Amino acid sequence: METRPTPEGLVEAAFARRAARAELLAARSDPAREPLRFAAGLYRVQGRLATALPAQGGPLSGRLKEDADRVGRGRDGLLRFAAECGPPGLAEAAWAHGREDPSRAGSRLLAFWEGDPQSRDDYLSRALLRPYVEVLAGLGITPDRPRPPGHCPFCGGPPWIAARRSGSEEDGAQRVLGCSLCGGEWPFARIRCPCCLEEDPEKLPSFQSEAHPVVRIEGCEVCHAYVKSIDLTLDGCAIPEVDDLVSVGMDLWAAQEGFRRIEPGLAGI
Repeated sequence: METRPTPEGLVEAAFARRAARAELLAARSDPAREPLRFAAGLYRVQGRLATALPAQGGPLSGRLKEDADRVGRGRDGLLRFAAECGPPGLAEAAWAHGREDPSRAGSRLLAFWEGDPQSRDDYLSRALLRPYVEVLAGLGITPDRPRPPGHCPFCGGPPWIAARRSGSEEDGAQRVLGCSLCGGEWPFARIRCPCCLEEDPEKLPSFQSEAHPVVRIEGCEVCHAYVKSIDLTLDGCAIPEVDDLVSVGMDLWAAQEGFRRIEPGLAGI
C-alpha cells in the first residue's frame, strides 16, 4: 500500500527543493554565492523544524500563544546555524538572541506575530516562524494573526517577492505575490501597489537591468515601496524567493533611489 506523505513531510520537501535551487544557483553565480549557500543551509534547518513540529505534542492551534513552546524548541538550532554560518550582522544578532532571557525571546516572537512595526526587520523571528506557518497551511489551520490589505490572505504575511506567470492572451501575464511567512502565493493586480494600494499607472514605475533580464523592480512613487518581480514566462525553473538572491544589486540600487522593499528578502534587504 502506498503511504501518503504527511503535510509536514510535504513542507520539508518544499524546503529541500528551495535548498537545492539555492545550491544550483550558487554554483553559477560568483557574486551571490555566499548568500545562496546560507539560504540553502537555512532552508534545510527550517525543513527539519517543520518535520519536528507535529511530533512534539497534540494538534497545532494556529494561535502562537498556545503553540509557542513547540515553536520555540527549534530556536536554539536555528540561532546556532545563523551564528555560525550567517553574514556578520545576522551572526551577531543570533549570538545576542541566544543569550536572551526566555521571556524576552517569547515577547520578541509574539511582537513579530502580531505585526508590531518595530519588528518588521526581525529576520530571525521570521525564519523561526516560517516552518510553523507553512505546516499550518499544510494542515489547513488558519493562523490567528492580522491580515492587512495587500498581505497574504491566508496568514497575513507581507509579500517579499512577486512573479509573473503566463495568463490568457487577452489579459497577458498574471502577477502573483509570494508570502514571506507561509510560502504561499496569491494573485494581485499588475497595476496596483501591494503596500499602499495605489492604482495610478503613472505613479507605479518599474525598472529593469540588462544584467538580470527576468527581474523587475516594481515601485510606487506614493509610498516609495517596491516589490521585486521574477518573470517566470522567461525562466520557468526559477523559484522566485530563491532566485531573488542573484539580483541583490538591484535592491541596493533601489535603496539608493529612495525606495524601500515591502519585506526584506533572504539577503536581509
